[in-house]
This record gives sequence, C-alpha cells and structure tokens, in this order.
Amino acid sequence: MDEEYDAIVLGTGLKECIISGMLSVSGKKVLHIDRNNYYGGESASLTPLEQLYEKFHGPQAKPQQEMGRGRDWNVDLIPKFLMANGPLVKLLIHTGVTRYLEFKSIEASFVVKGGKIYKVPADEMEALATSLMGMFEKRRFKKFLVWVQQFDENKEDTWQGLDPHNSTMQQVYEKFGLDENTADFTGHALALYRDDEHKNQPYAPAVEKIRLYSDSLARYGKSPYLYPLYGLGELPQGFARLSAIYGGTYMLDKPVDEIVMENGKAIGVKCGDEIVRGKQIYCDPSYAKDRVKKTGQVVRAICLLNHPIPNTNDAQSCQIIIPQKQVGRHYGKFIVLEKQRVAQKRDIYISCCSNTNMVTPKGWYLAMVSTTVETANPEAEVLPGLQLLGAIAEKFIQISDVYEPSDLGSESQIFISQSYDATTHFETTCKDVLNMFERGTTKEFDFTNITHLSLNDQE
Repeated sequence: MDEEYDAIVLGTGLKECIISGMLSVSGKKVLHIDRNNYYGGESASLTPLEQLYEKFHGPQAKPQQEMGRGRDWNVDLIPKFLMANGPLVKLLIHTGVTRYLEFKSIEASFVVKGGKIYKVPADEMEALATSLMGMFEKRRFKKFLVWVQQFDENKEDTWQGLDPHNSTMQQVYEKFGLDENTADFTGHALALYRDDEHKNQPYAPAVEKIRLYSDSLARYGKSPYLYPLYGLGELPQGFARLSAIYGGTYMLDKPVDEIVMENGKAIGVKCGDEIVRGKQIYCDPSYAKDRVKKTGQVVRAICLLNHPIPNTNDAQSCQIIIPQKQVGRHYGKFIVLEKQRVAQKRDIYISCCSNTNMVTPKGWYLAMVSTTVETANPEAEVLPGLQLLGAIAEKFIQISDVYEPSDLGSESQIFISQSYDATTHFETTCKDVLNMFERGTTKEFDFTNITHLSLNDQE
C-alpha cells in the first residue's frame, strides 16, 4: 500500500460510513478500514437472533423456540429513525445511497403526559382532534402551528412582534398563551430538543425544527419518520457500496495499531508491519482514545415483545418520547432512587419496530428504551419507559460511555465523531456528521445542489 490517500476513515459505524460516502462523492480518494469483520461498529445490526444472546448472555445462551427463526431477526444496537424531510434523507438522495435501500414509514409518533400515551399532534387538523389538551388550548395551539408554517426570519411582518434574534422560545409560548404541558411536548416531541434550554434561547431554530417535523409528516403520511427495511445495518453498507463506486477502498478485519503522527499532524495509520499514508484521518472515538473526553453515559434496554406496545392503537412501529418533566413529575410513582425523589433532566426515548420493517418474525416486536444516565442506578432510569411496554419476553441492558473529541482536529487533521446519544431519531447524528465534514474540508456541505426528490424517484 504505497499510495497516499486524501482521507483514511477508521470504523464502519454509521457516522463513519456517511462521512466516507460524502468524501468519496466530493472527489476525495478514501481508504476505509475497520478492525472488526462486520460493518456497523457500535451501531451494528445483529442477525441471527443468536448473536444478540451471545453478545449479552454468553455463548451458551439461546433464544426461546417460540421466537421463530433466528435469521428473521435484525436487531439494531442503536436504532434511530430518519426524519423524512431531514438532512440525512437529503444526504441519502444526494449521494445516491437510496438506490441500495428500501424504506418504510414509521406508523406513529407519541408523547407521554401524566403517565398516558398520546399521539403527537403535528398539524392543524390533529391539533383540533387531540385529547392531549382542552378545547381552548387546542385553538391556541392550532393558531401557533399556522404561524410556524408562515414564519420567515427575513420578513418582519411574520414575526408577530417578536424579533427572532432577541426573543426567546419561552416568549413565543407566552405570546400564543400556550400552557406548560403544550410547551413541553412542542419542545420535546416536535422540535426534538433533549432538555428545556431552548426555551431561553432565540426562537428561530426551534420554529425551524417544528416546521421540519410538520414538513416530514406531510411527505409520507402517518408519522414524520422513516426506517430502512431489515434495520439500520443496511445503511452503512449502502454508503460503503457508494464509496466503492467512487473509487473508495474498503478493508474489514484489518488491525489498526495506531495513528502515525509527524510534527503534531497525522500522516497515516499503522496496520501491523505496514504504514498506510493519508492526509486526514476520520474515526470513531475507539480509534483515538487519547484524543477524546468522556461526557457521560447512555443506558439502552433492548426488549423483545410478543405484542404491540399497549395504548398505541396496535402500532406496528412507533416512537414514544417521555419528556423530562413527565418523568420527574411521576418519579415518586415509578421509582425511588436512594430514598429521594429525583427530577430527571433528560427525556426517555422508546422506539418500536416489527415484521412490517422486516426486523422480526410475524407476531414479534423489537422495542428499545434509552436515556442519558444521571444516577448510580441506570437501569432504574429507564423504568418509566419499560413500564409502558407491557409484558417483556426478553430484555438486554447496555450501558455505553459517551465520548466527544477533545479538540476540533484542525491541527492534528484527526476528525473524531461523537458517541451516539440516547435519542431514537437521527437529527443529532446528522449534525455531528455535517460538523465533521465541515471541520475536515473547511466548508459546509452544500445541500442546495440536491434536487428535491422523493425516495421513490430515480436519479
């Protein structure tokens, strides 16, 4: 391997595969290496089901016979739904990956209030029909959604007297007379914020996020989310094929001993006896442990169910968000940690898929409950989510450390992704990938070149 590459990408996690595809399509000569003999890294998809049991319970563990054929299961370790009108779908279309993948719409999106599950109202019609709020609140909320669709940061007559640069989202909620519960699910289930900090910041980004949700919902119907058939494991491979078409080289099962430095700058990677030269390195945190800092942990509970999640109208696939305040408010009812009532600062996320997504045999469901760890008892923190699932046939708990790069990489030319967070959607993943691309190429990825295609259109 005497040739020099523009970029060497280490790890085949979803973020690394996306960045590899973006760099290849942008004309860079890319080498992509993974120390494992499978795609996906931390975000791998396990099949057959026996693999999941082995990973969590050891080589002797076996699934129950009634769980069907092992190869009918595709278990994503970190399932995340795609926003139909969001940056990742635009990216998939832009890079042509959609020709390798088939997507299906997720049936419904729910939010929890007072321990009960409600469908998230995302347009004016749903706002008037929802039982999530009273009659007068519905009208105020409808008025708010109409304004969201009309708002334009560059047109002062759409601001409703609130300057988007100085007025906060809290002031917007107050202007429309929306109560705390409505503000709660708007911020967490529509704008998909993970905490309440957005309320004290200028409101334009939040309004854009709510509009993205509504626009995504309008594209494919039942919910704003899409998911690949056979699970997320297909996505990294789609990007890998794309990269190969544009001249990228892939090597699985290749040991990576170290990143080689010269005068404080990366010049390649050492694999056994050979050094592969590259001008830049892109990698996940496990390949550059001395250049990342731990920022927390995520707890994930993978649950196998033989029934749909109760109170979701028998949805075959769905997302449920429990906003932080709803967890805190009902904490006494759900759990007592070390004899204290603890208010949770982060949301709890639930995703559920089934045979309609080709990830389970008929009659079985795959649910994931996840949140950011805040106490010494992580499993207890996902209890409010687990209690919504009904009877659980099997449960696998995973606690993962969360890392982020300790610097931007501009001097070392090593660009490291952040670990995956607790969310069940791709918005934060996209943000990180686009940020890595910008740090490495010193320019933003240009979405204006992308023609507005639907996933069914041929390029």
